[in-house]
Amino acid sequence: MSQRLRRLTASVLTLVLGLAAFTAVAPAAHADAAREGEWWLKSSGITKAWEVSKGEGVKVAVIDTGIDSAHPDLRGVVTGGTDVSGAGTPDGSKPLGTLPEHGTLVGTLLAGRGNNKSAIAAAKADAEAQKIAYERAVKTAEEEEEDPPEKPEDIEIPKPGPGPDGLIGVAPEAELLSVSLWMGTANPAGISVEDQVPAAVKWAVDNGAKVINISLGSTQPDWPTSWDTAFKYAEDKDVVIVAAAGNRAGGMKQVGAPATIPGVLTVAGVDKKGKASVDSSTEGISIGVAAPADPLVGGLPGGGYADWSGTSGAAPLVAGVAAMIRSKYPDMKAPQVINRILATAREAGKPGVDNLYGHGILDAYAALTAKVPEVGANPMNTITEWIRVHRRGAEVSASPTDDPAISTEKSNIKPIAAPAPMAPVEKNVFLPPLLVLGSAGILLFTLLGGLVHVLRSRRRAVLAESAKSATVSKLKLGEHGGGKDIFDELPESGREE
Repeated sequence: MSQRLRRLTASVLTLVLGLAAFTAVAPAAHADAAREGEWWLKSSGITKAWEVSKGEGVKVAVIDTGIDSAHPDLRGVVTGGTDVSGAGTPDGSKPLGTLPEHGTLVGTLLAGRGNNKSAIAAAKADAEAQKIAYERAVKTAEEEEEDPPEKPEDIEIPKPGPGPDGLIGVAPEAELLSVSLWMGTANPAGISVEDQVPAAVKWAVDNGAKVINISLGSTQPDWPTSWDTAFKYAEDKDVVIVAAAGNRAGGMKQVGAPATIPGVLTVAGVDKKGKASVDSSTEGISIGVAAPADPLVGGLPGGGYADWSGTSGAAPLVAGVAAMIRSKYPDMKAPQVINRILATAREAGKPGVDNLYGHGILDAYAALTAKVPEVGANPMNTITEWIRVHRRGAEVSASPTDDPAISTEKSNIKPIAAPAPMAPVEKNVFLPPLLVLGSAGILLFTLLGGLVHVLRSRRRAVLAESAKSATVSKLKLGEHGGGKDIFDELPESGREE
């Protein structure tokens, strides 16, 4: 894309980000409050599915704003990563962009392992009590001129690691690859989203990911031709790609790319009652399955937790189940993995496939254990076939490697349709700025010049610094906001009413 077109686009497009109202999770007396908030573990059959698989040995790439691998619940989980934005760290662990918390929220839901802070605290307390008791016994023996007591063995303090506290993800034995990109405001490194996404997908495939999670999307269903090559590369390499459908309250009334790309397993969101979430989901013909999206709890950079909602959280739940299936059945091909998730989903909405729930609501245990007939091709269709039909006359570069052929035999279950191009295909078609698909419906802001519009719906956590030039500053962890809004300290200059 030319610099002129980039500047023109930047000057006229509206950027909409679904942001989270992060509410700090206070510790409970005995059980961890964050763990108690994971209602979806039982309702989606995940707890029972752990009897069969926990995702061991499967790498899942999280293409997002960066995962804080130092979070207590992610120790040992993030085994690799990279940055494709030019603004992050080489290992993809630096939270980036307007909503830097997003990647860690997603990562903890997908593969968190919890932590043992309470066990460490209890051991330290016991050790201190034992020390005090021994010192008193020694003093008493001295006063009474008796032999000193035998010194007890030191109480072992556990090393930090997995445990019953904090968040446990869907696939707690899977490994994560953190692929960071820049979202929201202009990337200081100058690399566009159009270039970041295909680079991220290609890197993930080349570094062993068997599942890729993308909780990002645009307001348009079409995508640049450069994405064709990357997603075809993943398809040819037998990688499952899971993407969030989007959120109505985030400005997405229909599913947008990359969730519209054929072959991608697109995830809608439901609430605790199993109903399509009004704010934290959307609709479209490319939706494959629905999963819990409202309310959710996730981990924050620095070790905290937050309540949030959105299909950003529903997608990693499904990606985690895909990892569990690939761990249990290591020879199973991607189309069969996707088919198992769709074919075993619990019926919801209209009979059959609909635009709100797709094939139904995620059932992890059934996806792992049910007898499911094999299909001849991905029920979400294939990008290879779509390219053949819709990109005729357009130049689509081939993968530099020898790729296996993809079967075009029809699926045994109704496939999801993919959109035709909405406009004549251009080699450098522009994709509107991507959205972070988490927590829409709590906060919504639109950036158009100096315009800032805020929807306040509940208490927010305090931010460490004021938002400047219509950007979101670093979230201050572990404190309650007391109703303070993140835009309260925006400079008046530049605001428009």
